[in-house]
Amino acid sequence: MRILILGGSGFVGRVLASTAVSAGHHVTVFNRGHREPVPGAETLTGDRLTGDGLAALGTGTWDAVVDTWSAGASPVGTAAALLAGRAGHLTYVSSRSVYRWLAAQPLSEDSPLADLDDPGYAGDKLRGERATEAFGGPVLLARAGLILGPHEDIGRLPWWLDRLHRGGPTLAPGPRELPLQYIDVRDLALFILDNVGTSGAVNVVGESGHATMGSLLDAANTVTGGRAELRWTDPEPILAAGVEPWTDLPIWLPPGESHDFMHRADVSKALAAGLRCRPVTETVADTWSWLSGLPGAAPQRADRPAVGLDPELEAKILGIG
Repeated sequence: MRILILGGSGFVGRVLASTAVSAGHHVTVFNRGHREPVPGAETLTGDRLTGDGLAALGTGTWDAVVDTWSAGASPVGTAAALLAGRAGHLTYVSSRSVYRWLAAQPLSEDSPLADLDDPGYAGDKLRGERATEAFGGPVLLARAGLILGPHEDIGRLPWWLDRLHRGGPTLAPGPRELPLQYIDVRDLALFILDNVGTSGAVNVVGESGHATMGSLLDAANTVTGGRAELRWTDPEPILAAGVEPWTDLPIWLPPGESHDFMHRADVSKALAAGLRCRPVTETVADTWSWLSGLPGAAPQRADRPAVGLDPELEAKILGIG
């Protein structure tokens, strides 16, 4: 196929582009050209936030377009309208954040959505979904959940890997058997490529319990050298110390409504459409291999806050400060 990826230099877009190149597709990526190009892909440059920023896309046809934009919706609609009639299919990488917060479980593609005028990330993604209507053809709304794997630029799994590599007594937020629901970025890429032609919304995330906090941190400790002494701690003292789940302790949410919203979605539609998820051990090992090979720190998106627990607070909770 001839595939156009709007983005293609960061996390999801980059992995999608490299996966498509490896599969033998002709790949064109469109971005501002601020990062290293994807080997084997053609690069078109432009800034979607400027008046003539899409000029490089003024001509050309493609079998499929994938839009990874995650900010305001206007650029999504502008690109969709420009490419209408010149591409056979559009995939918009959306988010499960489009669902109304704490909507009743199980969270499926038919669950209530957030308010369209929500000023935050949920609203941006939902408005982005609506903006794809300008494409006028088949659109897949790939509602991804928590995305992990090589090239992550949010910092969640990289923070855990760096922390466990540092070693010593380490706060491990329990319970160990707490189920997680996430998608390896490479499995997301394969799903998107395999579902060119599919229309509608799909929750693209693995099954709840595909991994647990225990299996994730055990795998991370193993690949980083087994230096950490995981001290499993109940949620109550962690929360009482003022720790913010998800940000101070990435990936983790204590049992309850917030956890169930993020980690217990219905993904039967994605599984029926061919979603397959690799073992957590593979995701963790490959992310560590990528992270270890970087000349410096892992990339960090400027529009997302840094994550991770303050070492002094960790020591205080563990009683070793």
